[in-house]
Amino acid sequence: MTDLEGLTFGARVKELRQRRGMSQKELAAEVGRSESWVSQVERDVQPVERLSVIQALANALGVSVQVLRPEPSSSAPGSQQTVEKNDLDGLRMALTGHPALPVLIEAEEPAQVIDVDALSHGVDRAWALAHASRFAELTETLKELLPRLEVAGRQALEEQRTRVHRLRARTYQAMAAAFAQQGEADAAWVAADRALAAAEQSGNSLEVIAGHFRMAHAFVGLRRYEQAERVAQTAITALRPRIVREDCRPEELSLFGAMHLVLAVIAAREGARATARARIDEARKIADRLGQDRNDFNTEFGPTNVRIHAVSVAVDLGDAGEALELAEEVDPSGLSSERQARFLLDVARAHTQRQHIGEAVATLTRAEELAPEMVHGHPQSRKTIRDLIQLSGRRVPAELTMLARRADVAP
Repeated sequence: MTDLEGLTFGARVKELRQRRGMSQKELAAEVGRSESWVSQVERDVQPVERLSVIQALANALGVSVQVLRPEPSSSAPGSQQTVEKNDLDGLRMALTGHPALPVLIEAEEPAQVIDVDALSHGVDRAWALAHASRFAELTETLKELLPRLEVAGRQALEEQRTRVHRLRARTYQAMAAAFAQQGEADAAWVAADRALAAAEQSGNSLEVIAGHFRMAHAFVGLRRYEQAERVAQTAITALRPRIVREDCRPEELSLFGAMHLVLAVIAAREGARATARARIDEARKIADRLGQDRNDFNTEFGPTNVRIHAVSVAVDLGDAGEALELAEEVDPSGLSSERQARFLLDVARAHTQRQHIGEAVATLTRAEELAPEMVHGHPQSRKTIRDLIQLSGRRVPAELTMLARRADVAP
């Protein structure tokens, strides 16, 4: 298809779509996007950096990724078209197929003693990296750790396997959390599903609930709100008999409250203002009962996280003024850098809604200092940067220009 040479990415999409006799609506349906999104892509208004999205477009158009977006060497002179490297691409590959297939097809070997403590330290490190949004390091850690865990789950002594399966569940939950942070919701779904299977093998019911929490977030990322709500509500129903008891454990309260926050986010995304606020109120009661910020099952649930979600819900509902007022009461410094950065991202979104360009850029820059990989890769962050550029018109602040360059966001 040499006649495509010299065309921009958007022009290639339009040309290939028309050759296949597809409408913009049909292409949008194929890739799970809106018709207006396709229109913006074809006019080169909406940049497409994610390899997974480029691959989906290529599949729908019946061509290879190389045809749709060739490497710089095969592009027209001066072309700046490149495929963004995603720090989680290696982790996605590690999730592909079965990480311990040789163990399954080789002759069965006798059980052996496994250094479970060493595996546990590895899982703790993986979660520390996920909470810090250090995705490149997380990928390298899990590419080495995951096969070891899968092999251990099949070769460990019987008395060790319960603990190994729980470590497997925690590892897949960390993967799901990382994918969700970067908008890789399809991969988050796969990882969450594997976490559920491993948790069931561990026999730990709360670990299964934690898997539901990750699954619900994956569905939110996919905008499958009905499925996300069903997953969260199922977990709430299962936990409710425990919550009403005086001897309810803090871990159970954390998961129960975290599920209410998921439901609050879903309601806000659907524009259900009263329901969203009611869910926040329920979560606040649970957090007050808990009495402190905790990190049970890596949910970081507690009073501070509820306040952060109240800000996020207000922004999603378009109530920017309320969000900024609520943000003044939040001190997120005791939470992970990822949580702090996500809070700042929501504050920046609120400033953007109010067209406070300087405040929004300053807030995004603070978030970038805490979690640069998250800010550079999160879809909401990238959208906010593009919105700020558009609001700035011809006078884009130098700080915003530099931020856009670091995040590889085209104006």
